[in-house]
Amino acid sequence: MYLIAYDISNDKRRTKVHKLLCGFGKWTQYSIFECFLTDKELITLRHRLDKILKETEDNVRIYHICQSCQSKAETIGSSPPKEDKLYLL
Repeated sequence: MYLIAYDISNDKRRTKVHKLLCGFGKWTQYSIFECFLTDKELITLRHRLDKILKETEDNVRIYHICQSCQSKAETIGSSPPKEDKLYLL
């Protein structure tokens, strides 16, 4: 699992980043997403972010949360994040 937080002052770029992240994970707070990503998906996400962000103005942080740390995380007020499972029939 990856926790992705962003601070982007430009409305247009912030909206683009938000929409991009919606395709990769779950929006849990105003500027925070929880994403269950494969290595390939993480590389794809970083590549797409690079096309949107301005390094001198924007800040995106990607935190890797290992499986053992996930079980130690505390959630107050809602259920903890779970990996969505897709079943194809």
